[in-house]
Amino acid sequence: MVERVKAKGVENTRILVTNDDGVHAPGIEVLKRIALTLSPDIWTVAPEHEKSGAGHSLTLHRPLRLNEVGPRKYAVNGTPTDCVLIATRHLLKDRLPDFVLSGVNYGSNLGDHISHSGTISAAMEAALLGVPAIALSLMLHESGEPHWDTAEHYAKEVICALIEHTWPKNVVINVNFPALPPELVKGVRLAHQGWRKVEETMTERLDPRGKPYYWLGGHAIDETYEKGCDLRSVMDGYITITPLQLDLTHYDSLQKMRNTLEQDF
Repeated sequence: MVERVKAKGVENTRILVTNDDGVHAPGIEVLKRIALTLSPDIWTVAPEHEKSGAGHSLTLHRPLRLNEVGPRKYAVNGTPTDCVLIATRHLLKDRLPDFVLSGVNYGSNLGDHISHSGTISAAMEAALLGVPAIALSLMLHESGEPHWDTAEHYAKEVICALIEHTWPKNVVINVNFPALPPELVKGVRLAHQGWRKVEETMTERLDPRGKPYYWLGGHAIDETYEKGCDLRSVMDGYITITPLQLDLTHYDSLQKMRNTLEQDF
């Protein structure tokens, strides 16, 4: 029997679990177990295959298929955004989820990488549809080994604390766990989105038939992150929470341009 965590108004909620690593990824199984400690009404809808880096993309030029792969567990041959749309517009249309949990991602979603993240984009799509959403990601050790036990140990408390608060409809919550075992985590910090200097790479090679193909990559070349940002906080051993807004307008620039450019037209 699953022992449920006490949080105000959680017991009868419907929770949709999704990700961008694929419906069979270990991180989504971790998140499903976490969700089941909050409510019995858990639904999993995730990409059939890994869609890391898919961002907020939609599948528009081919049909999507929804396949049941387990009890209340479905695979979609599309992107994380497709999964949230199919779940809310078809599978759960008679009763929408009260929350969407996206993750737990294999690798952090911090700084400028947030814009590429399918994990966060799934949460953004939920927010656009009026459903509160939390994205959860796990920073990896240099060896590439994930501390899933850290996410599983702390995520319940973090989610419950967040659920007991409210945030605007145009905001999603981004949570990142450090690459540490549970006993070495220093605590929780609220942090703003940081920025890292990344060197993008592109390797050109030839396939067996002599046709060129290209492999994209990149790595950080400056890790001196400013104090108080998500990147620094996770590197220092803290679980970070960052509210992200869907409105991308830079209001200071908007006002300055309004005061000058509008006079030119």
